[in-house]
Amino acid sequence: MLLVLTICLIMAFTAPWLFKMLGRYVVIPFTLLPFSIFSYLCTFLPAVLSGKVVRFSYGWIPSLGIDMHFMLDGLSLFFALLVTFFGGLVMLYASGYLNGHVLLGRFYLYLTLFMAAMLGLVTSDSIFGLFLFWELTSISSYLLIGFNNEEERVRKSAWQALMVTGMGGLALMAAFILLSLISGSYTFSDLLSMETDITEHFLFLPVLLLLLVGCFTKSAQFPFHFWLPNAMAAPTPVSAYLHSATMVKAGVYLLARMAPVMAGSEVWQYTLVLVGGATALLGAFLALQHTDMKAILAYTTISALGQMVTMIGIGTTVALKAMMVFLLAHALYKGTMFLAAGAIDHCTGTRDVNKLRGLARYMPVTALATTLAALSMAGLMPFFGFIGKELLYEAALNSRFFVWLVFGLTFLTGIGYVTVAVTLSYGIFWNMPRRATKLVHPPGFSLYAPAFILGLLGAAFGLIPRQIVTPILERAVQSISGNELVQLKLSLWHGLTKELGLSVLTILMGLLLYRYLKVVQQKSSILNPLYKFGPNNIYHKAFSGFLLAAKAFITAIQNGNLRRYIIYIILFFSSMMFYVIWRDAPHIDFSSRAQLLQQLPFHDVVIFTLVVAALLFLLGTRSRLTSIVVMGLVGYSAALIYIMFGAPDVAATQFLIETLTVVIFVLLLHKLPAFIYLSHQFNKYKYIAISILFGAVMTYTMLVVQDHTVESELKDYFGKTSVLQAHGRNIVNVILVDFRALDTLGEITVLAVAALGIYALLRMQPEKGDKP
Repeated sequence: MLLVLTICLIMAFTAPWLFKMLGRYVVIPFTLLPFSIFSYLCTFLPAVLSGKVVRFSYGWIPSLGIDMHFMLDGLSLFFALLVTFFGGLVMLYASGYLNGHVLLGRFYLYLTLFMAAMLGLVTSDSIFGLFLFWELTSISSYLLIGFNNEEERVRKSAWQALMVTGMGGLALMAAFILLSLISGSYTFSDLLSMETDITEHFLFLPVLLLLLVGCFTKSAQFPFHFWLPNAMAAPTPVSAYLHSATMVKAGVYLLARMAPVMAGSEVWQYTLVLVGGATALLGAFLALQHTDMKAILAYTTISALGQMVTMIGIGTTVALKAMMVFLLAHALYKGTMFLAAGAIDHCTGTRDVNKLRGLARYMPVTALATTLAALSMAGLMPFFGFIGKELLYEAALNSRFFVWLVFGLTFLTGIGYVTVAVTLSYGIFWNMPRRATKLVHPPGFSLYAPAFILGLLGAAFGLIPRQIVTPILERAVQSISGNELVQLKLSLWHGLTKELGLSVLTILMGLLLYRYLKVVQQKSSILNPLYKFGPNNIYHKAFSGFLLAAKAFITAIQNGNLRRYIIYIILFFSSMMFYVIWRDAPHIDFSSRAQLLQQLPFHDVVIFTLVVAALLFLLGTRSRLTSIVVMGLVGYSAALIYIMFGAPDVAATQFLIETLTVVIFVLLLHKLPAFIYLSHQFNKYKYIAISILFGAVMTYTMLVVQDHTVESELKDYFGKTSVLQAHGRNIVNVILVDFRALDTLGEITVLAVAALGIYALLRMQPEKGDKP
């Protein structure tokens, strides 16, 4: 698996170069790549279908005991096949949709990078490996959504998707860290065998809540659903890939993967059922309010994801079967519809369903593909969506709790799906007015072939499900339930059951709703004021408020006043030191210190008196030149103290710095701004108090350091080896020049670069009309 991911990454980052070489033929290697990986993964089908779990392990961080583990069981292999097969079709579709685009190579880079991230995510057996790929999907999807970054709307949508999924990623990281602390393991294989140990731990509830937040944000569950419709600003190939078969199902995948561990918790069950049910109903309702094809598809995707989450929350064997079958059915018909929507937009210049009529005569293949997908979405026999709908009803009617609530939500969302399916098929293609919508250009092969393939698969899987998809879906359900004895028997006919009757009733109610859809949309417009309080508006207001607060904070803190900068640093440092002193309460013998003051030599008293007198004089001066000279006097006095305490090298450095400082200030004196004298007594005393505070803190700190020396082996090591190895008796110099030579070189380099920058700034001449 590591080799597969490495090849994907290499192909991704060479995409722009390949595009320059191959031009429009770059589609060939990038279409072959996912289909080749799909074929390679199919070689593991016999082993996985026989009940084996294929594992791969690679060294990653041996010092921490963390390795890269990959696993192919029924669930991960099913998702990996889905990712690669859809990836190949979308790669082919993108070549027609973005035909002639100068940045097609960059698009393939982003798309291949995203495919690699999804492959790593669904096959990773390490929780930290999964998190790494989880975040990579967020970053690569941000790049894909913001591909047309010339538009402000697109940039905002991409940023919103990254913010929401990124915040969820942080929650997921915290959940994984706590989970590893609870279990002592980093792999799903070990975690799935520790259900009792994890659920009975006192940290289980925080882990559960953080995990749900991470999954809900990625899979667009209420109240985090708002980013997905806005992400439709991405090119249609992105929408078709990310939002029907891959990214948004990453959260569903992780919930399914963790179900064997978490399913015993009532918090898990109730939260998933309530949040998933609310998302399903809300998504279906909002889909009916829009006329943009991609917006309609986005909201129905939200609804479908809510149904999948609800089934995982119910947790029965029937519910898990329904979730997996519906997941595949949804991927097939939703992928078809997204690709068809892009083709329609590309060929007509609009996606508004109210402006599209009679397209079947101009786009017959696309019309057939969309119709096949719509029939599957509506749940008509003999399509795969029909099997999925019957299982959803069976799971709802046999739910262990909230039976009528789950059934009602499933029934209402099913009605919405039928209405949407009729709108996107009959309403656009087969409604034949006198004046049909004209095409700007006819669709090419790459625009209709991928959609047609997916539409045919939706019909084929329904007609012969046992021979094609039942085995892999059965193994996937076994992986989720943790029960190897679970069997999945899919067929179109189970007799005259109540589920069949409900399916027929759903279709009839959906057709009736389509008949009066205009009326329903007009009546529901009274709810529009409520959308002002929806999560999307709350996000934008919070984001705007954050920017305003940041601007106010920066204006107050980073205002160009150097005096304030120093004050902030001193106050922050002093407060931290006060906290440490209050927390540790170190003992200092002040009586012995007072006795030492009585033994001060006369020359120390003279220097101290000179420094105090200079400082007092400095507080009252109004001359910059005088203040520079007096500060130099203070510095020279400090150098004398270094000499008396046996540090001539430090004293020499101090003398040099003070001399250079005085000389530089005098040379630049005429270019400095006017001297600011603190005329207000309050400001003067405020700065005096802050200075005394800082001096007191530093004095107290030095006394604590002297009374509580820290034992360190390095001190003895440097003392013994400075002369023997570095041939120097000044230990400080030896450490800087010999033992830490590279650090010192780095510091010198930084200073040299800063000096070059300052020199360049000084040489800059203001342009005519600018203020110097």
